[in-house]
Amino acid sequence: MKKIRLVIPLLLLLLLSSCGGKVNNGLEKARVTYGNILAGIPATGVIEPYNRLEIKPPVAGRVESVLVSEGNIVKKGQILAWMSSSDRAALLDAARSQGSAEVKYWEDVYRPTPIMAPVDGFIILRNVEPGQSFAVSDAMLVMADHLIVKAQVDETDLASIRLSQRTDIILDAYQDKVIPGRVDHIAYESQVLNNVTIYEVDVIPSYVPSFMRSGMSATVNFYQSEKRGVLVLPSKAVKKVGTLSYAFVERDGKISAVLIKTGLENNTSIEIISGLSLEAEVVIPTAKIISSTLSDQHGPRFNIFGGQRR
Repeated sequence: MKKIRLVIPLLLLLLLSSCGGKVNNGLEKARVTYGNILAGIPATGVIEPYNRLEIKPPVAGRVESVLVSEGNIVKKGQILAWMSSSDRAALLDAARSQGSAEVKYWEDVYRPTPIMAPVDGFIILRNVEPGQSFAVSDAMLVMADHLIVKAQVDETDLASIRLSQRTDIILDAYQDKVIPGRVDHIAYESQVLNNVTIYEVDVIPSYVPSFMRSGMSATVNFYQSEKRGVLVLPSKAVKKVGTLSYAFVERDGKISAVLIKTGLENNTSIEIISGLSLEAEVVIPTAKIISSTLSDQHGPRFNIFGGQRR
């Protein structure tokens, strides 16, 4: 029994040390590891059809049957529905009073009108049921050839966006799914949203998953540069003060700031070029730790937002 009591705390300590987490003194920690880091420019966007096509009847009349549902993939020339013109519908209604033979005769003589898909694509809206009457101006069905992301890019980032640039697409509703894509078009005319000048950038996904829907919100990360097999830390473990970068280490119960040189970074990770070695453990700093540590090392005149005060 004594051996079991000794082993369990030891295992817990090893687990906490390896995954970083809060340990004895309540400080959250992280380790320097080898990893890959990808820097990109994030932008918000909306899923929209590349080409949105409304299917309208060629003649006014009554819909006899509908052969597709929302989400169905269709081919150009495929029949989507059958409808009777107003004249045919009136003729068939009159024939029904004379019996089924009369109805069949006029159905064979006066054929219904097919509604066909103008392009390859899929149905995104079905606005029709058998028996409904439609005018030539009414949209019975809406289809799209494929879905894209309309991303809103700040004008200050536009210089870093180029055609065919690789991207990652993350839907707000499915944040654990990353969909690769590429830049297809960069708008030439700007828009102003909330006093910010933006340009619309069309991003085409490499594939369209079944859960993607028109109107969904998304985040698009535009690839800028990538490094593999470099030393990395979580971004929250590094504090930048002006042009200087600091990591915080604990030795003998005391926390001190270490000046480090950083490289590529993104929203979650930052490259460590020098100042820390592989497996070095650092403290995730709080505002209090940052203020007290830098003031102790550089004097009370040190401003954590801009270096040494004058």
